[in-house]
Amino acid sequence: MEAFLISTGIVALAEIGDKTQLLAFILAAKFRKPVPIIFGILIATIANHAFAGALGSWITSILGPETLRWILGVSFIAMAIWTLIPDKFDENEAKQTRYGVFVTTLVAFFLAEMGDKTQVATVALAAQYQAFISVVAGTTLGMMIANVPAVLAGDKIANKMPVRLVHAIAAAIFALLGVATLLGAGERFEF
Repeated sequence: MEAFLISTGIVALAEIGDKTQLLAFILAAKFRKPVPIIFGILIATIANHAFAGALGSWITSILGPETLRWILGVSFIAMAIWTLIPDKFDENEAKQTRYGVFVTTLVAFFLAEMGDKTQVATVALAAQYQAFISVVAGTTLGMMIANVPAVLAGDKIANKMPVRLVHAIAAAIFALLGVATLLGAGERFEF
């Protein structure tokens, strides 16, 4: 349950003001069809984060616990710094194809999420908690918590949300996870 809750919270916070959330705003404003946009985001996120979670799980099978602890600790601290850097959005990512709103959203969101901080966070969280399903479900829920309101309310929410404060909170959580990991939190003890 801890892996699910932490994954949900971290990704929901990290996604605020992220380029994929900006993409959700643009798609909602352009197409004005929230249902296919929301389903496109959901399917793209599940596919993207399942891949990232599988990568995180695989990493734990090839690295020793001490090496993994240091890589994860430093990765979480790097995520804290990355979270404080504002994203830039390319409007070309939101261009409609001939396949309709759902497929346009699915493809654009999947590609925009590749290498994004929430995907990288999913890799690190899956490696940290070694709980593939809980992490992927949590990070997917976190993405939906941040993006569904963006699709439904559009610019009305975007202008009122203190993005810098939300990013600072997410960065602090990533930093705490990094320090705690480096100090040995979450290590499995065998008796």
